[in-house]
Amino acid sequence: MNIPLTPELLAQLQHLSAPQLAFLAGYAWAKSEGAAIPATIPTPDIIPAATPVARRITIISASQTGNARKVAGQLADKLSAAGLAVQHIHAADYKPKQLPDEDIILIVTSTQGEGEPPEEAVPLFKLLSGKKAPKLDDLSFAVLGLGDSSYPDFCQAGRDFDRLLAQCGATRLAEPGICDLDYQATATAWIEAATASIAALSATVVPSGSATAVTATTSGVTYNKERPFTASLSARQKITARQADKNVAHIEIDLSNSGIRYQPGDALGVWPENDPALVAEILQLSGADGDALIDGTPLRELLTSARDITQSTPQFVQQYAALTGNEALQTLAADRDALAAYLAATPPVGILAEHPAPVAAADLAALFRAQTPRLYSIASSQDEVGEEVHLTVGVVEYDHHGQHYTGAASGYLGVRLTEGDSVRVFIEPNANFRLPTDGVTPIIMIGAGTGVAPFRAFMQARAANSATGDNWLIFGNRKFTDDFLYQAEWLQYRKDGLLTRADLAWSRQGAEKEYVQHKIAANADELWAWLQRGAHIYVCGDAARMARDVEHALMDAIARAGGMSAEDAEEYLDNLRAERRYQRDVY
Repeated sequence: MNIPLTPELLAQLQHLSAPQLAFLAGYAWAKSEGAAIPATIPTPDIIPAATPVARRITIISASQTGNARKVAGQLADKLSAAGLAVQHIHAADYKPKQLPDEDIILIVTSTQGEGEPPEEAVPLFKLLSGKKAPKLDDLSFAVLGLGDSSYPDFCQAGRDFDRLLAQCGATRLAEPGICDLDYQATATAWIEAATASIAALSATVVPSGSATAVTATTSGVTYNKERPFTASLSARQKITARQADKNVAHIEIDLSNSGIRYQPGDALGVWPENDPALVAEILQLSGADGDALIDGTPLRELLTSARDITQSTPQFVQQYAALTGNEALQTLAADRDALAAYLAATPPVGILAEHPAPVAAADLAALFRAQTPRLYSIASSQDEVGEEVHLTVGVVEYDHHGQHYTGAASGYLGVRLTEGDSVRVFIEPNANFRLPTDGVTPIIMIGAGTGVAPFRAFMQARAANSATGDNWLIFGNRKFTDDFLYQAEWLQYRKDGLLTRADLAWSRQGAEKEYVQHKIAANADELWAWLQRGAHIYVCGDAARMARDVEHALMDAIARAGGMSAEDAEEYLDNLRAERRYQRDVY
């Protein structure tokens, strides 16, 4: 083995202690990754084996699906093992106004909607981007972003946090990390570099275990994303009318013998299997051998179970263009706006159909990203359904080059699975979408389409626990006759008196389109009165359009009914959010 070190240097390294070697390894990694490192670094022979910790490190995780929280935990463990004092706080539990008092802040954040931060990080984001943004000249920071490169605003929340902290005068310790769906390798490299940079800045080492990372764990949970439970489909029923424009299915999944527990507001993660017909078409268009082994797995099986073959990404177009030498695709890949529009309208199979070319099996497998689970808001309470979990699934359907397709997970759950078939699932807890701890507090539930799912769970839980608090549903969909999801159940809740009030908006029924935000505006005084009684507001639905419009409508209603300025109404809503009285489950 050739070692690129002189005998003299090797001899010096052999005299270093374990903490010194750990420090040096991290420093070398950071240097190779181009991380920011202070100009003056203590030499190994003067690094003490154990000294008091001089720097305070706070990790803030801003997570929508749990990935950012998991990576933040890994970062906390790494820093702690390097002898650094660190605490890990979920963004929902962090008080943004304490930011100027911090020493070192590390933010690990996902992105949702159109480049927006996760719901739990909105207060922090608003503080940094608002008129009262603090001066942070004494703060050092680094940001790691997780995202999905198939979206135009890839990792935008991470980029924005990095930019805003720098604008406030904070010192950047490392360039922002940018992670795609298959994030682990990139995140690990960034963690190594950031740890080395911070260790060099701190110039301290403490005995292992003396610094404790505060991380969130869920006791009693056996199954997770890495180890899902193999459940079975027990029932599926279409809950939109036969003539409805959209196919929405009520799904019941059997969790018997799993010991899995969940709460209203949680999500169910589902690992989908791709449509065999789609796999066959991709193999036919590429000319690749479906029986060819890729790391010991037949290509056909790999495309069915382990690759995301339904989402087009910039990387897919760029790599396919390079493989095939297709000049039209190469030109398209160089135009960001044109590429984004093309990706939004063209699935991978459409790209192959429009630009057919032979592709080797290994190259075809490498074009697609690893499969990822899809998360669905749970539509049931275990107080009522026991060892089951219910979902409300809108089946994504589209046509391209004369063929009909369905979404990877929605088609799997809503069309292809049959009763008794296996499905791999896990619970994704959502501590930021929870019913009030008592049953007396009024709640206002605002949802559109399948966004009604968690509110069905809320009502089941309130009924099972004999809650006496008022319940108000503001629900919107296309047509009353076709799309009133769970209509019989809502009418029964209304008849029983559990559902205090219901305001329904139908966007395709009358001469004018009516949405949930119109119902909010029309009932501003009543909404304000409920808020004065301590009501909690819940919003579930599309982040890019519905949730944004609802937030504006809420601020307008508060301003009018509460006699406030627009700025004061926004601050009032922000305070509700900080008090956990305004919670959103948006996607």
